[in-house]
Amino acid sequence: MRPEADDFRTRTADSLTKDGLKQRCQTNAWLGHTKRAHAAAQMPEWQQLCAWARDVKRHTVEHLADYLEEFTRNAERVGTQVHYASTAAEAVQQVAEIAKQHREGPITKGKSMVSEELHLNGHLEAAGLLPLETDLGEYIVQLAGDRPSHIITPVMHMDRQQIGRLFADKLGLDYTDDPQALTAVARERLREAFLAAAVGVTGANFLIADTGSIVLAENEGNIRLCTTLPRVHIALAGLEKLLPRLADLGGFLRLLPRCGTGQKMTGYVSLLTGPRRAGEVEGPEEVHVILLDNGRSALLADPHKRQILTCIRCGACLNACPVYRTVGGHAYDSVYPGPIGKLLGPHSIGTDHGTDLPFGSSLCGACTEVCPVKIDIAHLLLYLRQEAVKSGHGDFLWNAGFSAWSTATQYAPLYRAGAALAKLGRAALDRTGGLEALPGPLAGWSRTRAFPPFAKRSFDQWWKDTQGGQEVE
Repeated sequence: MRPEADDFRTRTADSLTKDGLKQRCQTNAWLGHTKRAHAAAQMPEWQQLCAWARDVKRHTVEHLADYLEEFTRNAERVGTQVHYASTAAEAVQQVAEIAKQHREGPITKGKSMVSEELHLNGHLEAAGLLPLETDLGEYIVQLAGDRPSHIITPVMHMDRQQIGRLFADKLGLDYTDDPQALTAVARERLREAFLAAAVGVTGANFLIADTGSIVLAENEGNIRLCTTLPRVHIALAGLEKLLPRLADLGGFLRLLPRCGTGQKMTGYVSLLTGPRRAGEVEGPEEVHVILLDNGRSALLADPHKRQILTCIRCGACLNACPVYRTVGGHAYDSVYPGPIGKLLGPHSIGTDHGTDLPFGSSLCGACTEVCPVKIDIAHLLLYLRQEAVKSGHGDFLWNAGFSAWSTATQYAPLYRAGAALAKLGRAALDRTGGLEALPGPLAGWSRTRAFPPFAKRSFDQWWKDTQGGQEVE
């Protein structure tokens, strides 16, 4: 479900009118942020581990073609069928063609942001297939006809009363908002689907090049049921999900849960290497990996943006972001919300919208600080802003204002003239009792901010008065 508004500013204004949304996002995101901070503080080697992970991922991205070839070779050696999809449409077609050969029962789906990127459920339903989300949060989102609002916690925007009413409406139950009762109902409904499904679809947290393995980390056990009970397992993964060696996995399995949920380790970690072998009693008869480009090669080709591909989708930047905490995930109108969504939405993942997203940031740098692979998100947001302005996008007043500021700061006489005008303005404001809000189209800035008073004396004048006009050493 996509919001009607076309720009981030309008969508954020709409989000702020939704009853309780800001409080829910503030509470839940802050909880995730503090749990991550506590988990990191328990590891004296945290910064060294993050630096190591950054180096591994950047090395992998720099040599991505080689590792893709190695993964494909080793995966096919153990019986996995590897497919490449240049676009979302190609990936959807590949999933549908495989699933149509096994139409019995529903398609059970594990949590997968790539499947959200493909809008896979709608396409499969249009093809006469029945996809069913089995992660509890994603199941709730599917029942509501909604979209996830967070990479890790899809229903961060909902409270238990809303979920209780949804279950009563969609499943014909008596209303309850007891979490245990609601979970029990979902478990009962999903267990029937697990036993009936012939095809299971998942994402992939990591792909291991030297073994051809798929790595999946989860807490509910539903992904394990999606990958072991059906006859066919389809794993959807972006090209960037590769790790060079199985020996690299341990470090990332220490980082990912701590950054995502504050846990030392997720409840279930599955390493899947090929289909069921002779003599094995569980596992699928067929395993397919669909490697998705969908704009990623364009990122790879840009030296400035390439580091975006090192993201491990932990969600830590969302929880740290003051903008995300205030407006929630749907305001971004992007599969990937929050700071990482501001990087991915405008120019990759096969979309041509979202050029205003990089401007929806305070540039406080909290996202950069918490990133476990040290993506310089704040710097990249500035870079994307620059790109947007050069291509004719961005707010006119914003662009004009900063162009004027840039010009003034390069010429001392202009800067001093501006300071003199500000001084005169200050005097006028003092006579009229001060300025409560900016006028006209600038009013939005001061609507939620206290307008700072102008200094009675400029720094330039202060320096001359107190330092005798001496040059700064």
